[in-house]
Amino acid sequence: MRRSSTNNRPHIIVNIVMVILLVVIVFPFIWMLFGAFKTNMEVMKMPPQLLPSHFNFDNFKQISKLFPLDKFLFNSVFVAVISTAAQVLFCAMAGYVFAKIKFKGRELLFILLLVTMMIPCQLSMITLYKIFVGFNLQNKFLGIILPGTYNALGIFLLRQNIMTMPDSFLEASFIDGASQMKTFLKIVLPLCKPALATVAVLAFMSSWNAFLWPLIITSDKNMYTLPLGLSRIQGRWTTQWNLMMAGNLISFIPMLLVYIFSQKYFIKSIASSGVKG
Repeated sequence: MRRSSTNNRPHIIVNIVMVILLVVIVFPFIWMLFGAFKTNMEVMKMPPQLLPSHFNFDNFKQISKLFPLDKFLFNSVFVAVISTAAQVLFCAMAGYVFAKIKFKGRELLFILLLVTMMIPCQLSMITLYKIFVGFNLQNKFLGIILPGTYNALGIFLLRQNIMTMPDSFLEASFIDGASQMKTFLKIVLPLCKPALATVAVLAFMSSWNAFLWPLIITSDKNMYTLPLGLSRIQGRWTTQWNLMMAGNLISFIPMLLVYIFSQKYFIKSIASSGVKG
């Protein structure tokens, strides 16, 4: 009995540490959830209280009066969906090329691709802005969407997943007379659904939360996405934190739903992405 209790001590310590970390990570979201239904006085109350005295839904109505929330939601959904679909398609095509099509300089080109992951995206925004203004893409959805159609991490994940597919599947398809595109669409894509789901979740979250690039490329308020619209709640001297939390809750719900519906594919893809390098 003493020996078994001694062996269980490390597991108990690990579980305690994990519970503490879980509470630290989850608590801000819980605070935001209840804060969205508080008045501004209750949010600033000292000592702070977690639960509101009564659930106040006027915060959401007040946000709708401050700015066109439905317009910002539509812009965010449109940009996120189109950007996610384009990124998944382009990353899958690039991953297939790097994984299964042999050409001179393939490995060097792939290494250069991975190097771009170390470069902060902020460094390229001035150049991108000048290029997009030159093509008259300012204050247009295409100008917001295009930078989000490329992701080196997505290409890496899909390339690693596609490399685990047996070459015999592709060879059988070619013997039957299928082209590269048909093989890609009919054989490769159905077999890498978990990796596609992972890239889709990452792309959607990145596009949905994007703030700096839409702020740079758009000056028309009708083109604002939800993060840009919510930034208008924050004043120069004071901020209505109850409205800010209500807006953040609205922005958080779509990401939560996307992750809930695709989490099993996400976990499966991460577990299998490093099987073969």
